[in-house]
Amino acid sequence: MSNKIHDLDTPCLLLDRDRLETNLERMKKVATSRSTLLRPHLKTSKSLEVASLALKASGGGATVSTLKEAEVLGRSGAVDLLYAVAISPQKLKRVAGLRAEGIDLKVVVDNVEMAEHLSAFYEQTGQTIPTLIELDLDGHRSGVRPEDSIQLLAIGRELDRYQQLRGVMAHAGESYALSDPADLQHSADNEAKSACAAAQTLCNSGLPCPIVSIGSTPTALMGTSYEGVTELRAGVFMFFDLVQSGVGVCRKDDIALSVLSTVISTNPDASRLVIDAGWMALSRDRGTASQAEDYGYGQVCLPDGIILTDVLVLDAQQEHGIIGVRRGSSACLPKLSIGDQLRILPNHACATAAQHGAYHVINKQAEVEAIWPRFSGW
Repeated sequence: MSNKIHDLDTPCLLLDRDRLETNLERMKKVATSRSTLLRPHLKTSKSLEVASLALKASGGGATVSTLKEAEVLGRSGAVDLLYAVAISPQKLKRVAGLRAEGIDLKVVVDNVEMAEHLSAFYEQTGQTIPTLIELDLDGHRSGVRPEDSIQLLAIGRELDRYQQLRGVMAHAGESYALSDPADLQHSADNEAKSACAAAQTLCNSGLPCPIVSIGSTPTALMGTSYEGVTELRAGVFMFFDLVQSGVGVCRKDDIALSVLSTVISTNPDASRLVIDAGWMALSRDRGTASQAEDYGYGQVCLPDGIILTDVLVLDAQQEHGIIGVRRGSSACLPKLSIGDQLRILPNHACATAAQHGAYHVINKQAEVEAIWPRFSGW
């Protein structure tokens, strides 16, 4: 299959395979240099084809954020999975069902109450569900503070009643709000040290902690080797996006994902172009709004991928994207006609990809080599 992107119906999602493979190789080298396993997060891609490439780089283990991902990926052969969202009692039967199929699905908890539910489930069914304790490093969402030894040990002891404790998991969410390399390095070091300290607390009390899992794309790329860490988790690095560019861990030329759109109206008096990609195609994510450089709803590129500096999607309605020049810039809008195409780099790859049903995989010549379906659901 090889077609020019000009023949595609728009809006549609483009995936640059060369950039994807380069990004995967970069993270593989990072994990090797840090002497850890790589457990890539597949929540961004939700694609069997992307997962296949990612798992070649990782050696087999992967991370998921929904049980639907675990079902689709596990049944396709990715059997070493970590469900990295705090589990609830209602989902235990579904988890156990997947494990009965031969899928080594692990879950996470951050409180004694849920650990007790896991014990009760074992008592009712005799089924063990391996579990990690989620750590909260920065107060940004769920997890146990790593220095809270009372809570940490209470959860650990409850899980160990039926040999369900497998380790600890940390995610340095604060890293997405950083951009200074020194701050990123500090965040990465804190993530590793805090996770290892929590693991040591468990071990000092005679509890098992074979897995010490850390990771976010910024800290994985900025961190260094730290004794005791067993695996790195990261996901958006496969595609990258404008937020990660703003954080400073990639260049815009590393971004593998874009939305192909068509000019449907021009407004020379207002210096605006209108494209057929609104927030339904681009998402409402405005992740760059809090960064030093705001890209509106996306960075505009020519069909061949050349970036039009300071030309942005300034506003987005449901099916309309409004393109203009960044305020204060001396840049000019390209001279385009109705029917001409443009590509838009996303603020947040996860959110933009979620708006589409498939990737149109392109090569360096902007030819479509394949169509890779995406799946969705929970």
